Amino acid sequence: MYEFILQNKEFFKVFYAIIIATICTFIVLRTDKLFHLSFHNGIRYFRNAFFFYGIAFLVRFIFGAQIIYNFIGTNYVGLINFIFEFFIIMAGFFLLYSLLWKKIEKKKEEYYSSLFNKKIFVFYVMAVIIATLDFLWQSHSLMFFSQVAIFFIAMIISYGNYLKKGKKHRFLKFYFFAMLLSFLAWLANTLAAFYFQWNKAILLGVYLSNAIIFLLFLYGVIRVTGNKRIVSLPKK
Repeated sequence: MYEFILQNKEFFKVFYAIIIATICTFIVLRTDKLFHLSFHNGIRYFRNAFFFYGIAFLVRFIFGAQIIYNFIGTNYVGLINFIFEFFIIMAGFFLLYSLLWKKIEKKKEEYYSSLFNKKIFVFYVMAVIIATLDFLWQSHSLMFFSQVAIFFIAMIISYGNYLKKGKKHRFLKFYFFAMLLSFLAWLANTLAAFYFQWNKAILLGVYLSNAIIFLLFLYGVIRVTGNKRIVSLPKK
């Protein structure tokens, strides 16, 4: 089975990207519906994260597939990596911001767009800087380190939220667990890249763990959006 996957790795990469993008699309649609019922700003930023994740995986594993390289050439590999990094980094920032928005945005401050506003603009600038430096250095190191840091902070914040309100809001327990697994997954990605030099067996394990985490987020979203009491979520 292992040899079969390696021999057909390009096909499995495309299939992997389609699965992840499909999961992200489902999460975006369900959370968008939940936002329009609750008008909870944190849900908007959570939704945006998976919108960006979906784009990132499509860019990296479909537009960056070997068959595309063979047809167009490898000169645009750097551009594909830059776009992939930008969307991945922004997705991480959106997940973190979904936990921090109350402490950053003023009470009377409301934005028509959750994708383009003066607070989020700072994250866009940071994502461009990180992706550009990695592009110039021909590395993914800053992306890995930034995501490890982002999810470590998100894990701490979500754990604090769970301790405060976890007994009343079961979703907070799930959210902490998801952030913990995401942090561990990025840590594993970083070790796979720098310590194991992308060993093929390790790489398959990383892909599998990533798929499991996205499925976990999907499960949590289905549980929440399937709750008949979602309309009672606080707006602020």
